[in-house]
Amino acid sequence: MAVFNLVPAFPMDGGRVLRALLAIRLDYARATATAATIGQAMAWGFGSISLFTHNWWLLIIAVFVFLGAEAEADFVQTRSKLSSVKVEDVMVREFRALQAQDRLAVAAQHILAGFQQDFPVVDGEKVVGVLTRRQLLAGLARQGPTAAVGDYMERDFRTAFHWETTDAAFQRLENCPCRSLPVLREGRLVGMLTADNVGEYVMIQAALRGERIRRPLL
Repeated sequence: MAVFNLVPAFPMDGGRVLRALLAIRLDYARATATAATIGQAMAWGFGSISLFTHNWWLLIIAVFVFLGAEAEADFVQTRSKLSSVKVEDVMVREFRALQAQDRLAVAAQHILAGFQQDFPVVDGEKVVGVLTRRQLLAGLARQGPTAAVGDYMERDFRTAFHWETTDAAFQRLENCPCRSLPVLREGRLVGMLTADNVGEYVMIQAALRGERIRRPLL
């Protein structure tokens, strides 16, 4: 298994080593695409051998390698496209904000109305927390709809800035318990960055360019 892991095909370590070598001369996205193509070619080879030898484990590995290479290439390609897109071009501009003294029932009504799942909590124009759907449900289970938003909001939260690249902001979103990041302009809340909205933006741009439309792996 250790030897097989060195085969130069995603998602094995050998494929990542190959990408690192290709990245010496190519940009990261092209190096990934080339390494993924090589990996998929090898997967086809594994699949052909498995059919002749009736080695079904090798066929399973071939499918795993093929899909893993495709997923890695799509992911890197999507992230490279986001590196030139500003947060303000992708953020949700129509959203609901809460105050710490609001009741959880208010947030529950907004969710049922289809507005959003995470809510920025503000004090005037300053963002003081984020109420996630998980925390909302926990609060409803413990204290009911009359509990205060401030008792269950996330106080350790991350934000994004309207001027920064979506790729940079999305990296913070990946490491955040929230599914959304409040977007600030000069300290004022102007939008929300969500994984769903970023995915929709990528698909719309792909459609406008006439590319194959696939749900991005974000």
